[in-house]
Amino acid sequence: MRSVFINIGPLVSFRKSSAPSLENSVEPSGLGIVVEEGEIKTIKDSQELIDEYSIPEGRHSLIGETACFDLEGHAVVPGLIDGHTHLLWAGDRSKEVSWRREGKSYAEIASLGGGIQYTVQQTREANDEALHLLGYQRLREALRTGTTHLEAKSGYGLNVESELRLLEVAERLNNNAHTPTIDHTWMGAHDIPRGQNVDSYVDELVSEQLPAIVEQNIARSADVFCEPGWFSVEQSETVLQASRNEGLALRMHVDEFADGGGGALAADLGVETADHAYHTPMDVRLKMKESGVNTGFLPGTPYAMGDAWPNMDEIVDESIPFTLASDFNPNCRTLSLPFMCSLMVQRCGMHPLQAVAAVSVNAARTTPHPSGMPHGIIAEGAAANFNIVDGVHWESMVLQPSSSPFSATVLNGQFASH
Repeated sequence: MRSVFINIGPLVSFRKSSAPSLENSVEPSGLGIVVEEGEIKTIKDSQELIDEYSIPEGRHSLIGETACFDLEGHAVVPGLIDGHTHLLWAGDRSKEVSWRREGKSYAEIASLGGGIQYTVQQTREANDEALHLLGYQRLREALRTGTTHLEAKSGYGLNVESELRLLEVAERLNNNAHTPTIDHTWMGAHDIPRGQNVDSYVDELVSEQLPAIVEQNIARSADVFCEPGWFSVEQSETVLQASRNEGLALRMHVDEFADGGGGALAADLGVETADHAYHTPMDVRLKMKESGVNTGFLPGTPYAMGDAWPNMDEIVDESIPFTLASDFNPNCRTLSLPFMCSLMVQRCGMHPLQAVAAVSVNAARTTPHPSGMPHGIIAEGAAANFNIVDGVHWESMVLQPSSSPFSATVLNGQFASH
């Protein structure tokens, strides 16, 4: 079926802008969009489409096999892309909120039986159907707040069998037509399993997990938690180089708690994206930029954990490429990218258009769509993923952190009302 959307208000398309400039990103009201087979086929003046398809007045209509939607001036933005999530895990670590307020560090909480290891235990004990249901519910919630595609990491298995299982469940979820599509990441290097030392586990990652992950052929990329107390720069490089040699793209967690050298390694390796990066020095950020490394800022983490916010003015002034993402995990249990944008606009002084770009066109560069089509933009030939704002100003997307700012989402060409 063909879908035609007319009388669009301000259209944040990004189809006429080039990185890092955002000029000409917002187009004036009056355009229309034609969608066929999950692809944007045409963008032209609404009146031309009304004449071409003989569309009558009214909110919605069906003409043969053409569904027509009159948006009545509501703004439209691209489908949002969440470039960093820990989608699949089981268990409840809410107790850690009290521990953090009592002054306990991330490492101290882990020593009390909390942290990643607790989630690993709970996740291993959950059966496939329980994990699938959790993932499905989370994906539906992400769609409700405008996410049309997301990256999902394994990492709560920490052995060959469990890591493979998490990726298999995530791939099952990827076959649902009414949930966001998924870009898969293997993150066996998320923590060191109980009873093992880090050197023996790095050997296991390279000699056992990685070959099995490659044979499974689900994960597109590999990720490592490069942080003092977890995986050192040298250990991270070992896992990442081995992964690259096997054809996987590279992602990293870096400098979340301190400048541990992760950003410098990301620059040396030229990884796709280096995320968190709160404590990465500016000279290293510039080296990352020169190496084509994206910085993935995750506002939900300082919001939940009480950490410092990055100085975004410097980042923008130096034209450092960056994305925003949710970092959905047991300590940051929100998948709302509009909320992430709101945090950066309201707390870090970011311009709303920069925030929207960071969860759409920028994120598409590090999190490709499974169809191979461009996404994160509204353009002819791109995946038909876009959001209809519940209002005539696209800026309202960053002003509703407690609810969805969208009245509907078009997901791979399918209209979904919220």
